[in-house]
Amino acid sequence: MSRVFAYCRVSTADQTYENQILEIQAAGFNVESRRVVSETVSGSTAAMERSGFRKLIDRLEENDVLVVTKLDRLGRNAMDVRSTVEQLDELKVRVHCLALGGVDLTSAAGKMTMAVIAAVAEFERDLLVERTQAGLSRAKAQGKKLGRPSRLTSEQQEAIRQQRAKGTSLGVLAKEFGVSRSAIQRVDSGG
Repeated sequence: MSRVFAYCRVSTADQTYENQILEIQAAGFNVESRRVVSETVSGSTAAMERSGFRKLIDRLEENDVLVVTKLDRLGRNAMDVRSTVEQLDELKVRVHCLALGGVDLTSAAGKMTMAVIAAVAEFERDLLVERTQAGLSRAKAQGKKLGRPSRLTSEQQEAIRQQRAKGTSLGVLAKEFGVSRSAIQRVDSGG
């Protein structure tokens, strides 16, 4: 006989998971209160790093059903959700997501849905990288200096170059100017 668990997550203490429980019940899932796992943790935390979710995983057995209202309850991004669903599938736990029409994410249709979601997430990441690269190239072409501003003034940088030309070590200069050895190295190499 399958046991039904619900996983409810909210991000802040002033939020409540009661609506998630009501939504799960309204969808026809009868979840005993002792099988409702709820926690307050940021969505940016991977599912397997959440204490409540880890405890839930330890309680789940083959043929159990885990119900969530939305995919973002299961992970911080599409890749995390996919990994979490795959781990649950290995345990032979079915995962139902109400926002996706109650589809079992471990079924063939659910796996296809997860693949589409992962593809869209990868596409969005690729677009973000392209836009970032285009913006950096445009800024460079406009002569803007990229990166963190140097802690060293142009006078200090010139003094460092002169000292390095005389053979002063990176460590000595780093200590003298209160910066890291790599900062001295960047000045020395013209970067």
